[in-house]
Amino acid sequence: MKVLVHSNNEVQVVSNRASQPNIRFQETYFKQMNQKADKETATYLKERKQEFDWLKKTMMQRGDTILKVAQVIVSRQKEFFTDVNRPIKPLTLKEVASEINVHESTVSRAVHGKYLETTFGIFELKKFFTTRIANNNTTGSEDLSTEMAKKKLQELVDLEDKAKPLSDQKLVELLKKEEVVISRRTVAKYRDLLGIPSSSKRKRYDK
Repeated sequence: MKVLVHSNNEVQVVSNRASQPNIRFQETYFKQMNQKADKETATYLKERKQEFDWLKKTMMQRGDTILKVAQVIVSRQKEFFTDVNRPIKPLTLKEVASEINVHESTVSRAVHGKYLETTFGIFELKKFFTTRIANNNTTGSEDLSTEMAKKKLQELVDLEDKAKPLSDQKLVELLKKEEVVISRRTVAKYRDLLGIPSSSKRKRYDK
């Protein structure tokens, strides 16, 4: 699927149906066989026709579900496609499932191994699902996604004085000033996920 961003910043999902498997039923051959078939063969042919009809219907429904999921993702994550900073908002499988009236497991299967193509890269659908970090400040700001929290953490580490790297506690305090309220334990967890060593291992000594 492709994501198009129009000049007015409206975002649209375009499904590439041509890339989906195309199955066909040989109706003429089926009718010819049916005309000559005995009772047992006719039953066999009928069952195979029913299997084909079920498979075709299932494939169409699956394609429709994937498109609906992608449309919800693009609608909820619009800023990712229009803002150069590519922010990702909190979004869960359950929220998308509720919006398109399907089970959460259906959404999980639909996004597995599926991608969105944009002008700035190709992204796996599951990238856009991230848990919510409750915002405990009083400014009225929206809750943050874990991805945005990790991004802010990475930015702080990138800008730190390498001779005096920031401790996890200091990172907690600086993140809080940016309205990201997480514990020191969570900071350590995010560091590990980002491949950022502890402050003692990040310290550089001038020669």
